[in-house]
Order: sequence, then structure tokens, then C-alpha cells
Amino acid sequence: MRPTCEASDRNKAPIADVLARWVPPKGRMLEVASGTGQHATYFAGRFPNLIWQPTDPDPEAREAIESRCKDRNIANLSPPLDLDVCVQPWAMTDAQGLVCVNLLHIAPWSVCEGLFAGGRALLVSGAPCVIYGPFRLGGVFNSAGNQRFDATLRARNPALGLRDVEAVVAVADAAGFDLREQAAMPANNLTLVFTGR
Repeated sequence: MRPTCEASDRNKAPIADVLARWVPPKGRMLEVASGTGQHATYFAGRFPNLIWQPTDPDPEAREAIESRCKDRNIANLSPPLDLDVCVQPWAMTDAQGLVCVNLLHIAPWSVCEGLFAGGRALLVSGAPCVIYGPFRLGGVFNSAGNQRFDATLRARNPALGLRDVEAVVAVADAAGFDLREQAAMPANNLTLVFTGR
């Protein structure tokens, strides 16, 4: 049975509403760490003029994404690619935007650095880099639930946990990205929209 995430079904429309303000009218959107593929299939359907490129470093995830893509038969949805953002340079050489959903808190900090380094090498000036997930603001949690979630992640692995927006913005800035929008989302999450300089 193909893996499914209920949270992905709940947050896909609100994320797409933010994307609609920033995605280009045509071209290729790279989705980093596509997981189950639920976002990729939804976003490809929502933005039919864009080619949607899912990726994941996990072969089992790519298999699930491939299965979901075939079932949906969406013309502008490409087969998933193997992408580890920490391995530079990325094999992909053509994208007009980048989307990353629910990754930074479940990965080491080097993934955040790799994401922006690879994204900056790939994207042209003005292209959007859209990051969604739970964050802290100035070291403060915006809900008790997020604080508990962070404690659970750090108990499992001290390298994981909710990131401070300010720290993410600093890495993005050093890589040549400017924060353009910080959108409050359902379930106490945020969407951060950057564009390359």
C-alpha cells in the first residue's frame, strides 16, 4: 500500500495558494524531498502550465511517487529524480522555481545550507524558492504543540528540530536569496518565500 500523509492533504491547498503568488507562468518547478508525492500531484494539477519535478533521495519514496504519478496520469508531472541537496552540484540544470515542504526540521542543519547553495546555483535571479514547515521566531515557539514536536525530534536526534526563521534567512541571504514573504499557515506553520538576487 502506498504511503499517505494526512497533513499533506490538509496543507496542500494553502501552500498552493501562496505558490500562486510567486510561481512563473511557465517553466519547471523543482520540488525537493517530495516524500509521498501528494504535494507534487496536487501542485502539478493546480499549475498545469508548469512542469512539476518531484525529487527524493530515498528510493522507497521515489517508488511511491512514481506509483502515484502513474495513477494520476498528469501530463506536466515528471518522474521523480534522486536528489540529495547536500551533494553539490545538483544533477538538475533547469528549473524556474523551487519548493520544499516539511524538510528543514527533520534534517540536519547541513541540509538547509545545501538547499540554498544548490538552489542558488540552479535558479536565475528573481526565481522563487518556497519553504514550508514549522519554525521558531526569535527562538520562541508559536504553539505548545510545536514545542512538544521539537522536543520529540531532538530526543530522537539532537541535530533535528524546528529552526529559527532568522537562522534560515541568514543562510538564504549568504547564498544570495532575499526573503520576500512570510505567510502564516494552518496548524501553526509558515511559508517562507525567497527570491534569488
